[in-house]
Amino acid sequence: MAGMLVGSLASLFSTGAVHGQSVTAPAGGSVSSNPLSFADGKLVLDAHGNARFEVRENNDDFDSHHHYPTDSSWLLTRFRLGASWKPVSWLQLYAQGQDIREIGGDRPNIVGSYGAGGDDIFDVLQGWVDVRDDAGGLSLRVGRQPLNYGDQRLLGNPQWLNSTRAWDAARLRYESGHSTLDVFSGSPVTFTNYQWNRSDIFNADKKRQAVVSGIYWSAKKPAPTLLSADVYLLNENATKVSAATGAPVGRTGPMDIWNLGALVKGDPAQLKRWDYDLETDFQLGRIAGLDHRAFAGHGGFGYNFDHAWKPRLGTQYNFASGDHNAADGKSTTFQNFFPGNHALYGFMDTTAWMNLHNTQINLSIQPTERLRIGIDGGLSWNADTHDAWFGSNASTIVRPVNAAAQSASSFRGGEVDLNVWYKLNSHVGFQSGYAVYLPGAYLSQTGAADTAHFGYFQVTVNY
Repeated sequence: MAGMLVGSLASLFSTGAVHGQSVTAPAGGSVSSNPLSFADGKLVLDAHGNARFEVRENNDDFDSHHHYPTDSSWLLTRFRLGASWKPVSWLQLYAQGQDIREIGGDRPNIVGSYGAGGDDIFDVLQGWVDVRDDAGGLSLRVGRQPLNYGDQRLLGNPQWLNSTRAWDAARLRYESGHSTLDVFSGSPVTFTNYQWNRSDIFNADKKRQAVVSGIYWSAKKPAPTLLSADVYLLNENATKVSAATGAPVGRTGPMDIWNLGALVKGDPAQLKRWDYDLETDFQLGRIAGLDHRAFAGHGGFGYNFDHAWKPRLGTQYNFASGDHNAADGKSTTFQNFFPGNHALYGFMDTTAWMNLHNTQINLSIQPTERLRIGIDGGLSWNADTHDAWFGSNASTIVRPVNAAAQSASSFRGGEVDLNVWYKLNSHVGFQSGYAVYLPGAYLSQTGAADTAHFGYFQVTVNY
């Protein structure tokens, strides 16, 4: 995506990543060079470790006079061990376990509580079987797996999230030349410590019962000036429960939403060093007894300078519709599905692709092949002050939707991010950054409006 700086360092500098986030079983390298490859490459092991120290202040309540559970510091650790077995060319089995811990801080050690990474002692993150017909380009993958598409604005496998995301799903894929067509259906997994993690469809206690299905077509270089083009149709069928705060605010009940979208990316090699990416999404259906119609869009443009440090200067605009009248029998708040929202609208993760106007300027340089530096600045507004400001998890509400909020300015504030990536070698990478959020009139007119800060340091090891 134009100018976004996300994901771990190791995957940022690798190929085949979306926003720097690896989403498939590691290939393991060649048989001769990979020490974790056995039986002539039929058995390949992989290992991953990640540790990130975070310091946050006022990130959720913008109130320096109140100690919120996220006004603290903590260490997040993650370890994964996987094994791929390919006994014959048409069959592959993959299993991967994951252990995550949160050390220190004041948040409950429950995954997702106050945004916590939480604890989930070694559990199954992936476990799938892949059957393919190489000659015909068909493959079928069934089991626990990531669902990650496009720039993760609707369906993502966010590696910044310590637990990431997993689905119990089936995916049928057809590959022909430079294009891929996926047909899939899956249910999101809930991460619960001291229990086997289960998806909604296998968890009677999970009243949400979410299932996401879709058709996703993607092509590389479909035209001389295009890097890629995607067209997709998604459906989310679920129940909005009272425990979930998300849109529409205060409503519960069945939801059945269809999303038609498209994404195109320009090729700077064919556009005299200019690049662009454009994504649009239209939604319709029913949610919590209301007719649903909504829209969202993204546009990013940038210029890649001819310099040894590979500087790129870009700008972008993000929009998602909100709801002006909660009592008119209609829902017009764009639904963000299950995205990888980290850093798409600011590194502090205050914002979902819902009820939003967001503008950004993005600058990145790469002084060496190992070092990359990025500076991003953005401003955000509510698309409609009668609707909520939704957090990056698409559920948390930053301020109540009351009379003060509905009559307040729509300007939320601005964020500035500085991030640095350093790649020690092909296995080890470091990432560090600092972000500051300067509150706008919407916050000052609805409650506390103190400056928020976020700093972190991360090390990632992949084999």
